[in-house]
Amino acid sequence: MVLALAAFYGAGALRFDSLSPAEWETFPGWVSFLKLAAIFVSAKAVVFIVMGIYRNLWAYASLHDLYQIMKSCALGSVVGFVVLFLYNRLDGVSRSVLILDGLLLFLLLSFRSFSWRIVRDIILFRTFRTGKRTLLIGAGLAGGRLVREIRMGTDYQMNPVGYLDSDPAKVGATLEGLPVIGKVSDLQARIEELDVEEVIITEKLSGSTVRMIYRTCETHGILCKTLPPLRELLSRPRIGNSLREISLEDLLGRDVVNLETEGIRSTLLGKTILVTGAGGSIGSEVCRQLIQYQPAAMILMELAETPLYEIDYELRNTEGIGKNTRIVSVVGDIRDEATLKQLFQNYDIQVVFHCAAYKHVPMMELNAGEAVLNNVLGSVRVANASRDAGVERFVMISTDKAVNPVNIMGATKRAAELYIQNLARTTDTKYITVRFGNVLGSNGSVIPLFQKQIAEGGPVTVTHPEIIRYFMTIPEAAGLVVQAGVMGQEGEIFILDMGEPVKIKDLAEDVIRFAGLVPHKDIEIRYIGLRPGEKLFEELLLDGEGIQPTRHKKIHIATSRNINLTTLKDQIDRLSKAARQNDRQQIDAIMADILPEYRPVYTLGAPIAPTPSQSEPDAKADRKFGADAEFEDRQQTARDFIFEDRED
Repeated sequence: MVLALAAFYGAGALRFDSLSPAEWETFPGWVSFLKLAAIFVSAKAVVFIVMGIYRNLWAYASLHDLYQIMKSCALGSVVGFVVLFLYNRLDGVSRSVLILDGLLLFLLLSFRSFSWRIVRDIILFRTFRTGKRTLLIGAGLAGGRLVREIRMGTDYQMNPVGYLDSDPAKVGATLEGLPVIGKVSDLQARIEELDVEEVIITEKLSGSTVRMIYRTCETHGILCKTLPPLRELLSRPRIGNSLREISLEDLLGRDVVNLETEGIRSTLLGKTILVTGAGGSIGSEVCRQLIQYQPAAMILMELAETPLYEIDYELRNTEGIGKNTRIVSVVGDIRDEATLKQLFQNYDIQVVFHCAAYKHVPMMELNAGEAVLNNVLGSVRVANASRDAGVERFVMISTDKAVNPVNIMGATKRAAELYIQNLARTTDTKYITVRFGNVLGSNGSVIPLFQKQIAEGGPVTVTHPEIIRYFMTIPEAAGLVVQAGVMGQEGEIFILDMGEPVKIKDLAEDVIRFAGLVPHKDIEIRYIGLRPGEKLFEELLLDGEGIQPTRHKKIHIATSRNINLTTLKDQIDRLSKAARQNDRQQIDAIMADILPEYRPVYTLGAPIAPTPSQSEPDAKADRKFGADAEFEDRQQTARDFIFEDRED
């Protein structure tokens, strides 16, 4: 109210070029001025109370506060004008005074609200900031917001010195008063020039760029941190609390997956869903994502009791989700027809996500019979039970190892794919297969093994220096499985875009660095030769399958292979009989009849491939062990074909 009175007085003084109201043409003395001012200011006070501008915290004034002040001043002037008009006092007031009053009041209130922030941000920040000299990678919304929060708080020991950005057009610009001092490729030079002590990544970058930043920081002995995706940041009150160290997922550079959540919800809402293998890495994450779409019930089937208990407990006790979903946990074997029959009889199951499988290649090479019985016979029996029960959708998870398989695990998954594809043509149930590669951090995967070996002092064992694999994160894989599952119509094989392949050697070095150690110095990397049934690289597409796009850029469709279902059933029956007898020779022979592309590279007792030496092999060692030249060419052709038109 004091500022409103000062603005009204100042407007008159400016208009009539005098500090005394007695000399103003429209105000006959101080008494008349004060009467008009009391009416005008009181009217504005009511507006200010209603708008609540006095509640704003000055130290954190923002553009929103400026907009609020502007609205309050404009509305206050209008209300004051109306009140003066109703009191028949408008004739005695110059119109220009009313206009000047509104402008002066806006300036005074803005100064009141922003003065402390200006002093703190511009003067105190530059004078007293003694935290770590911090370089930000990314001059965007997240980077600007982080700088604002650092300036507002006293608990962040950081002194931002500037930005680097991947967009050359931003170089030379400023954001929140800090300059964009170069491109990301200038990192090493800027660290040395500015004596940088910490680097924070605030924008989405490719895996190769993140690796370059991480290794540059490691070379200079400085800490490198990152922010999660902006979508997560916007839901958090303090962006600084989201800072974390670089993770292996960051080094892979996987993009955030955007799912068609409403389409998924409309398909799964109120349905009863069965998830086999619910305790596994993928199965448990599929459960976590499915329950968010509010199915009526989820039947969790798992042979291993402990992981089943863990996912059951988690789903029942996660706050905010699943409260209206019935959780039923079943300890059971997918090979047991009686168990499956009873399960489908007891529950009106409408959607099946078949995640149960044996997946470890070397272990299955030594237990080929079990691989066949679980991955082929088990899948057949779950698929048949789903058909007999009239299930709406059946989604099976497959693997890149099913393409031109050289091991029994991949062959069993390919045989299951064929059965599912061709069964789809005989029933109304929509059978869908989803094929993808390795999952980062899954149970028994390479990274937990590396971490265990590092904890024991090494060495870290890598099969071959040139071996490469496709990786994706567990949530990404599970999300795309759910997405593909609701997109499928009839027997399709959906192929997930796995991004760029990663050298296992490089991955091992990164894991060692994450432990604060130096590869090849603190921890030895030892090459032990390809394991039974292992390729140097995996594929996602068979010759002749072709590929078609879908409406989701990370999901593609492979062309189905038509075969005689009756013949395939007979072959699977013979295969199952050989598996029960654990007759590896007969298993391989029957599997070769089913899959002409099956080329096993392991015989019981020893790998066909020669074992490379413990040291780095020469260029001639870059051979695909266990496969002939024609097979190599076929693999490379298929690999090039599937990814040649990728947008990213």
